[in-house]
Amino acid sequence: MLLRKTALVLALATAALLASTATATAAPAEPAPATAAPTTPFAAAAANPVIVVGGLSGVAVAYEPIAARLRADGYRTFIYQLPGLGLGDIPTSARAFASYVNQVRASTGAASVDVVAHSEGGLVSRYYLKRLGGTATVGRYVSLGTPQYGTYVANIVAFLGLGSCAGVVACQQMSIGSAFLADLNAGDDTPGAVRYTTIRTLQDELVRPTGNAAVNDGATNVLIQAYCPLRVVGHLGLVLDGTAYTIVRGALVDGPVRPNCLAL
Repeated sequence: MLLRKTALVLALATAALLASTATATAAPAEPAPATAAPTTPFAAAAANPVIVVGGLSGVAVAYEPIAARLRADGYRTFIYQLPGLGLGDIPTSARAFASYVNQVRASTGAASVDVVAHSEGGLVSRYYLKRLGGTATVGRYVSLGTPQYGTYVANIVAFLGLGSCAGVVACQQMSIGSAFLADLNAGDDTPGAVRYTTIRTLQDELVRPTGNAAVNDGATNVLIQAYCPLRVVGHLGLVLDGTAYTIVRGALVDGPVRPNCLAL
């Protein structure tokens, strides 16, 4: 019975990410050697290394498509797979992420990094920024479909009679009204000199309501369909979609929000 409950929680919380057949490790690997310095017009204005932060059950290989786009634009790009695939305590994952940021800075010689975070990875990164002093080492924060203020998809597990997310701690913490989110969202949503951008989509099947993927206090909050009403992008699609990537690319160079609605 416990196995069936856990399987349902993961299906609700992770959707297509579980379809990957790659072997997951318990902790992220050491940063790979940096690629060449940015050479394109887009990357030249923002030489910080970029860390792509995965989401709940998001194995590293699932983020290779967006990492490849970043590398093609000249960025030194790294992928951070959450410890234990993000099933555990989010503050604990954030402390591990803090160590990884320091590894990337040491390996590249960069004073700061930029963060592009998907789903739960955006909460891990925000906790690092707000509670662990990360504002001193991050220049730009870009989230993709992060339940900044929680999601009813997590709450619905209790409604179905499966208890508190069947014991999955991160699911409990992403429930609307959780103690974790109350703490994270107390006070300023956007501390420090970091430039904050959130990207969301109306078709996000895992972040409901979709407005909960935005933050307050001066962030640039982008709804894809406000610019491209015919663009259909799901939760996992945010790391695959060309239009979403044009928003990410603009955010990394502090540019205006000008999505390319026809981008592949």
